[in-house]
Amino acid sequence: MDSMKKTMGRIKLEMTKMEKESNLLVTFSKRRAGLFKKASELCTLCGAKAAILIFSPGKKVFSFGHDSVDVVLECFLPEDPPLDPNSNQLVRVHQGGDVNELTKQISSLKCQLEKAMVRSRILDGIRERRQREFWWEGPSEELAVGQLLELKHGLEAVNATLSAYISSLSLEAANPSEGVSVNTVDANN
Repeated sequence: MDSMKKTMGRIKLEMTKMEKESNLLVTFSKRRAGLFKKASELCTLCGAKAAILIFSPGKKVFSFGHDSVDVVLECFLPEDPPLDPNSNQLVRVHQGGDVNELTKQISSLKCQLEKAMVRSRILDGIRERRQREFWWEGPSEELAVGQLLELKHGLEAVNATLSAYISSLSLEAANPSEGVSVNTVDANN
């Protein structure tokens, strides 16, 4: 058997900035998720309140807050806003990120709604065409007198055709050796 290890196991990484952009983005994403998970566990286990703001290498803002970032920040911010507009830059960036995300969601929902409305109009048109072309499939209470008479004559013709066909089958069953040939009745006469 081979006594050599197949993996390197957990090794200590040197804490320096990664040079390769793809590795940097993947590592950021995984570690951000891990950090948020640890903060969530700390809040759940100990009843702590936590807020985390992270700015990604791609200049996006990610936040975690238990109860919410706003609630936790309100505990530490004064009730009267400061006169210096640059002092709450992090809060404004976080709120702007929320607005941008909500705007994207609204745009997506509007697009879905428009598509659904177009589909609804198409289906309504198909339904109307089908009701005009196949009027006899609709409720009989909605048919005009002329349509009812036309439907009655059509049903009588179908009944006559079926009766003739059943009679021919009965004759064939009664006399199988004679090879009786029976003409069917034309429903249009």
